[in-house]
Amino acid sequence: MQVANYVVDASVAGLRLDRYIAEQLGILSRSQIKVRKLQARVNGKSVKLSRLLSGGDRLELEWEEPEASFLVPQKIPLNILYEDTRVIVLNKRQGMVVHPGAGNKSGTLANALLHRRLSRSNGEGPIPDGFRPGIVHRLDKDTSGVIIAAWDDEALAYLAAQFKERSTRKTYLALTKGIPPQESGTISTRLTRDPRDRKRFICSDTNGKQALSWYKVLETYGDRALVALRPKTGRTHQLRVHLRQLGCPVLGDPIYGHKDAMFPEATLMLHAYLLTIELPDGQGSRTFKAPLPARFRTVLLRLRRSVRSSF
Repeated sequence: MQVANYVVDASVAGLRLDRYIAEQLGILSRSQIKVRKLQARVNGKSVKLSRLLSGGDRLELEWEEPEASFLVPQKIPLNILYEDTRVIVLNKRQGMVVHPGAGNKSGTLANALLHRRLSRSNGEGPIPDGFRPGIVHRLDKDTSGVIIAAWDDEALAYLAAQFKERSTRKTYLALTKGIPPQESGTISTRLTRDPRDRKRFICSDTNGKQALSWYKVLETYGDRALVALRPKTGRTHQLRVHLRQLGCPVLGDPIYGHKDAMFPEATLMLHAYLLTIELPDGQGSRTFKAPLPARFRTVLLRLRRSVRSSF
């Protein structure tokens, strides 16, 4: 994601926002504005790209980085949960970046999938020019678990439509520092970037995009808990911000949490556990599960032992 801020000069007052971006700023063409899913705020409020500008308007622009136009295939071990001729479902390991970007030109899931595609065709076609693995959704670098990708454009569109329509079901597991105030509930807020730290997101009553998450406490261990979560929307860092909002950030979260005295070396304890989605094979909904990784099992074992020893 790229972010930029500008103040509109009085000389361009009355110009449409999309024309100002393309013709005056020159950062994106009008076609790129759509492809890169540019979002705009004027004076702190989300606006349409047809908005007419006034001198002194403060612009905050946010758009997606392009996928790498040329990927280098890399033989990287993948934990494959399911694969057919149209799709592949993986258990992404913690620490793997999904798409190449600034500072991550290699070693990504996209690099690994290109190698996988070449291996499937014995190093021969059909690999279209500029082929980009059809990764349908994303997981944060330090979130592990289920992720799905498509091998062809038709399958990609079929899967992507389900995410857009929110007909998929994603269940995450998190270990939290602190316990949610209720056994289960729904968190509904708006999420916007933290003006003091552009890498973070914060909850807002008026700004940003609507975010909705459901949660249920599965187990508690003193002041820590194992929580199941289902995001109804797919905002960046949504579950991490929502748990922080409840006063129980994800254990090991370097952005929204705090060091834990019992687990000072803990990494982000957030795992995409289940994904229910229809595949293009016409066989109805399928559910894919990524078993809990070792980092979860180790911490859970210590927590359960500590609870037993307290009695």
